[in-house]
Amino acid sequence: MDGRRHHRKVRSRLIVLGLTAALIAACSTLFATKIGDILTSPGAFEGKDVTIAGKVTTTHNLVVVKYYQVDDGSGEIAVVTNNALPKEGDKVHVRGRVNQAFAVGSSRLIVIIEKPPSR
Repeated sequence: MDGRRHHRKVRSRLIVLGLTAALIAACSTLFATKIGDILTSPGAFEGKDVTIAGKVTTTHNLVVVKYYQVDDGSGEIAVVTNNALPKEGDKVHVRGRVNQAFAVGSSRLIVIIEKPPSR
C-alpha cells in the first residue's frame, strides 16, 4: 500500500511540475511586448530589456552581423544575435535590449540585441 501511495504522490508532483512549466511558457507569450508598440514609441523602449514573440520572416548571416526579422502581427523588427539563426517560419520568443541602430533624418532603424541564453 505504501508503494502505491508513494507512486501517486510522485505522479501528482510530476503533473504539477508539467502544468507549471506550461503556465510559464504561456505567460511569456501573454506578456510579450508588441513590436508595433516598440516601433511607434522607440524612445520609451530605448535601452530597455523586452520580450517579443512572433514568427521569423527572414534571416541574414553577413560577415559582420547575424540577424533575423520577427513579425508578431503588429509589426516587424530585426533581432541581432550571436546565437544560431532560427529558420524562416519558426515561432520564437526573444529576450533582448531595444537599440536604435541609426537614424537618418526622420528614418530610424530600431533593433533588438538578443540576450544570450541563460545557463
